[in-house]
Amino acid sequence: MKIGEGREIGVAATYVALLILLGFVLAVRVILVRRAQKIGIGDGDDRQLMKRIRCHGNFSEYAPLLIAILILLPLLGAKDWMIHVAGIASVTGRTLHAIGLSQTSGVSFGRMAGMIITFTTLVLGALALLWLAWA
Repeated sequence: MKIGEGREIGVAATYVALLILLGFVLAVRVILVRRAQKIGIGDGDDRQLMKRIRCHGNFSEYAPLLIAILILLPLLGAKDWMIHVAGIASVTGRTLHAIGLSQTSGVSFGRMAGMIITFTTLVLGALALLWLAWA
């Protein structure tokens, strides 16, 4: 199959776009507090800004790995369902984590569930890539 013949790359692109939009929302949330508190660099010891920076930072640490999986799956011939599972899990995990961390810097359902889903997606996604690459 040539790239673009199937709809798999379009499925992957949908989830990549959703992750990018989530990253944009998290970045805007940081900017809004920075402007309101007139904090140009750092966090100014503002607790709300600290949480928002960390929320965006955590997203930025894991989203590229998830995006790589989503792009490579269809290029290696993954079926639609595999891409949907990875995409839904990626968006759900990152969204839950962002909500949880936005609410508290301590332990929360959102943070815990978000990280479990994200780590599971990373490991299973990596294993799927290895399997597809060498099958």
